[in-house]
Amino acid sequence: MCEGQPATVHLQASVADSIRMMLKKGVGAVAVVDGENKVVGVFSERDVMKKLALSRRDPETVPVAELMTSPVLSANENTPEQEALEIMLGHHIRHLPVLDREGALLGMLSIRNLLEARMEELYMQLEASRGGV
Repeated sequence: MCEGQPATVHLQASVADSIRMMLKKGVGAVAVVDGENKVVGVFSERDVMKKLALSRRDPETVPVAELMTSPVLSANENTPEQEALEIMLGHHIRHLPVLDREGALLGMLSIRNLLEARMEELYMQLEASRGGV
């Protein structure tokens, strides 16, 4: 489910840098990493809306560390999609970092991607039951 190189910003990045990275990558969240490239937070469109939009603070000067969501819930490379979806729904989050055994970021799951995959699976089951596909 994780596609391409995940969008990341360093802990010292500004909110504006983080927003630019989201726009560049076409994603709704970035993983915030420390100097050892360990995920220490997630910064999302929801954080922009809830924590920045009406604050009158300058996104160029606000560190992403102040507005990111932390601590981070995560999945690993062996987490089943259904379990990842349950984590996301249960904690009302839309993005879930996927980490390897050493804690390095492999990718970012989005609830949209998981739901689209589930819908495709259900469609294929429906078609098979109709004698199609």
